Amino acid sequence: MSGDDLIGQSNAHLRALCVEITSRRVGSDGNRAATRYATGILRSHGFRVETPSFDCIDWQTDGASVTAGLEAFEVCPSPYSLGCQVEAPLACASTLGELESASAAGRILLLRGELAREPLMPKNFPFFNPDEHKHLIERLENVQPAAILTAAARNPEMVGAIYPYPMFEDGDFDLPSVFMTDTEGRRLATHEGQIVRIMSRCRRIPSTGCNVLAAKGESDHRVVVFAHIDSRIGTPGANDNASGVTALLLLAERLADYRGALGIQLVAMNGEDYYSNPGEQQYLAVHAGRFKEIVLGVNLDDVGYLRGRVAFSLYGVGDETSARVRRVLGRHAGLVEGPPWYQGDHGLFLMNECPALAMTTDRLAEVMAEITHSPRDTIDMVDPAKPVLVARALQDLICNMAGG
Repeated sequence: MSGDDLIGQSNAHLRALCVEITSRRVGSDGNRAATRYATGILRSHGFRVETPSFDCIDWQTDGASVTAGLEAFEVCPSPYSLGCQVEAPLACASTLGELESASAAGRILLLRGELAREPLMPKNFPFFNPDEHKHLIERLENVQPAAILTAAARNPEMVGAIYPYPMFEDGDFDLPSVFMTDTEGRRLATHEGQIVRIMSRCRRIPSTGCNVLAAKGESDHRVVVFAHIDSRIGTPGANDNASGVTALLLLAERLADYRGALGIQLVAMNGEDYYSNPGEQQYLAVHAGRFKEIVLGVNLDDVGYLRGRVAFSLYGVGDETSARVRRVLGRHAGLVEGPPWYQGDHGLFLMNECPALAMTTDRLAEVMAEITHSPRDTIDMVDPAKPVLVARALQDLICNMAGG
């Protein structure tokens, strides 16, 4: 297939995943359509495909409103929060000390300032959960405010381009919550002790999702390639991560006639941008004790950004394999070695002491600050030639490693 044909195929995958499908949030119809699409493409190229399912929740909202007297405030429901209709006095806290001394039971509680400086990890998140986050959630559940409002300043290092951003994104946390900008929070705080009204129209919907696992070759010693197929609520997710999935599907096409000695597993992982990482948890459970068989684990995330180049980074890779990876990838113009980063699914390889290769844009900080998790993450921000470059480079690397 010519370069132009591959770019056309790249465009077709991108349009299917984030234009024809408008949302790939876990549990949604769009998410299931995306996994069906990936399954069909992978099978068409001769891969054995499994789609193990998991339980999850979808979430829908019709917005929220907050008023105090005659004043109205701009708010959004926290993703996966329960809905509510509450009228109660307002209590405020900007530090843990203020929260400890606040009389917030049965009141509407506004968290802002230092207390709201970062989003909290979901209460049952299995991979990373700081003690201070767990303590704060436990304190809030013990106090039992009627509802929670959060107001935070911009924090692109933690949440990307979202502003305002939710402090809670947790389907296991049952106190209703909404969020607002820090500016709106300062304005609302002047009403402390007064009656505030919250209407949040949202609901949790029991649902299911699945991973897509595609295999080729008979050897247990294998190369595994991840690309998460879900997107966060409120974004088309073109860079994050339709571009990575597109590279995965193009790689499958280029490996259709693969006969190498190594096994290959291509995984459309489902849940990287979801509060409980269900696909990641499922993959770990199913493959427990088998990570030692992985010769190299590869993660593709945000590889298609319009600007800059594609960057690769290595983790726990031995000298001989590192030299091979650098030599092979160095043959592909547009690929550069970049600094390590740890906010992706290659963390599953690292926690299991498996050698890993991650590929993303060399402008990751820029993407995180301006595009990630926002409505701006559209196909207009993706260069369809970048997934083609990644697919070609990985085909070259896998065949070089496998002698096929």
